[in-house]
Amino acid sequence: MHDEAASIRFGMALTSERLLREHETIRAVVAIYCRDKHGGADGLCAECADLLSYATVRLERCRFQEKKPTCANCPVHCYQPARREKVKTMMRHAGPRMLRRHPVLTLRHWLDGLHSAPPVSAISGTKGQ
Repeated sequence: MHDEAASIRFGMALTSERLLREHETIRAVVAIYCRDKHGGADGLCAECADLLSYATVRLERCRFQEKKPTCANCPVHCYQPARREKVKTMMRHAGPRMLRRHPVLTLRHWLDGLHSAPPVSAISGTKGQ
């Protein structure tokens, strides 16, 4: 389901289906937002591409890896505050549109949100990011 070209383009080290799906979800959200707000019909504007690149790095470094909860349920907020607010704004805009444009991805994200995160102390060998 994930886009191999996107994996190569962003140099991802995402190995689990969960992280790949999370990346595809944020990529779809950013694309919808950019197209609607910045007129990015031919791809992402520089600002949105930068945010997607940042989100990709955060996913690669996620301490939970395949047990990653949705960001809203995560006890570790690894995004910088300004970027976290920007993603929330994007999600508020794109969320209702995702159901129509990406129904399966939306449903999977909703189902992922039903799972709680494992305790931070249960993740072995990790330190603060």
